[in-house]
Amino acid sequence: MEILSHLAMGFSVALSFENLLYCVFGVIVGTAIGVLPGLGPLATIAMLLPLTYTLEPTSALIMLSGIYYGAQYGGSTTAILVNLPGESASVVTCLDGHKMAQKGRAGAALAIAALGSFFAGTVGTALIAGFAPVLATFAFNFGPAEYFALMVLGLVAAVTLAHGSLLKALAMVVFGLVLGCIGIDVNSGVARLDFGFLELAEGIEFVAIAMGVFAFTDIIVNWRKKQTEPVLAAKVTSLMPTKQEFKESWPAAIRGTALGCVLGLLPGGGATLSSFASYTIEKRIARNPEKFGHGAPAGVAGPESANNAGSQSSFIPMLTLGIPSNGVMALMIGAMMIHDIVPGPQIMTENAPMFWGLVVSMWLGNLMLLVLNLPMVGLWVKLLRVKYDVLAPLILIFCLIGLYSIHNQSFEIYLAAIFAVVGYLFKRMHCEPAPLLLGFILGPMMEENLRRALLLSRGDALTFLERPISAGLLVVAAAILAVVLLPALRRKREEVFAEEEA
Repeated sequence: MEILSHLAMGFSVALSFENLLYCVFGVIVGTAIGVLPGLGPLATIAMLLPLTYTLEPTSALIMLSGIYYGAQYGGSTTAILVNLPGESASVVTCLDGHKMAQKGRAGAALAIAALGSFFAGTVGTALIAGFAPVLATFAFNFGPAEYFALMVLGLVAAVTLAHGSLLKALAMVVFGLVLGCIGIDVNSGVARLDFGFLELAEGIEFVAIAMGVFAFTDIIVNWRKKQTEPVLAAKVTSLMPTKQEFKESWPAAIRGTALGCVLGLLPGGGATLSSFASYTIEKRIARNPEKFGHGAPAGVAGPESANNAGSQSSFIPMLTLGIPSNGVMALMIGAMMIHDIVPGPQIMTENAPMFWGLVVSMWLGNLMLLVLNLPMVGLWVKLLRVKYDVLAPLILIFCLIGLYSIHNQSFEIYLAAIFAVVGYLFKRMHCEPAPLLLGFILGPMMEENLRRALLLSRGDALTFLERPISAGLLVVAAAILAVVLLPALRRKREEVFAEEEA
């Protein structure tokens, strides 16, 4: 009965006019950036972070969350209609979704994707409501040693699940950890790595890194991708799937939802990994695997359900443990820190209205997406006709205004420009920048918990192995690292990510 009272509190918060407005704004913006290739939730949330300074914390998180799961919906629309995935998680939807559209079943493919995503979003939201309080209660048993071990596990998993070379992913994490050390040490008062800049005394501004590495870098990379040919979208007629299409879709949607909910919990997991894993499973267990790639409804329902479930369940470790499972969740933690809110198990007691309001808003946002997206298909296709030459300067101006407004000085703009160059070099070297962001967020927290644990144990490092939970987490981290370094598994991992990038 306690959860019913919590949900009632959540509905009272989420249904307020202001929060409802920001939820609508978030899901519409999310759908739009999911539709537009070259943009994504990471870059967009990075751009909008300065806006959250002026918002209530609950409204800010509701808006940013709507952008994240709204992007999963938008990416599927253009993947089906024009064979152009706006979001990386929608790449596999092109394989069968667009084939269905070419056969005159575009409406059915869109309906299957929308219904599967709504089902997955509903299950994901229910999982957060039911599972997060249990995990938070368990997390109250965590001390500094356990939190340090948990963060080590998170960074190891982020390295192993990152795209491309393990060595490059590890370098990104280490670089992020170093960036997190910049500024005055709170214990000794010694300035570290500030190179004499007083502006760096309190550390690098999180928004400057996020905006430089993601938003500015995306502008640089995509500037040359000019749209010279008109978009030819498949015609949408009936939105009603046939009985056979529905029969093939619903088991795949259930399996994709279950898989996405699990993978979303893993550091480095989330929407993209879930969608690719779901497609692989559906193709392997299908009675007629030869249909995949030629318009199989299960090839649309499974990945679309998985990517939405993955995006929803990734909120659980972020909210309850303060551990971001992907780059977007790292940005969400940054948004919470802007408002002096520390994510972790105490969030449900100290900020209960915000937590439950956010949970309920996720279900409302998924319902809005289901109601709004299908009638607005024509508008989203027209949005693809906007040339990047027009879009990029508008994005750039918005970013510069946001950066300047942080402290009303231009230092953050210069800092973001430096990280834009760094981010572009990462792109050229095929280094995924998301682990850098995870390292930057987790680095200071790791250092703080490491120091606390050693202080409590009088400098005895064996405390991490003597405490059962921390020892177990460190053993799991070591096992993951050892297993992924096996030659056969390493080759298989490289093949999977090569297929994703293709």
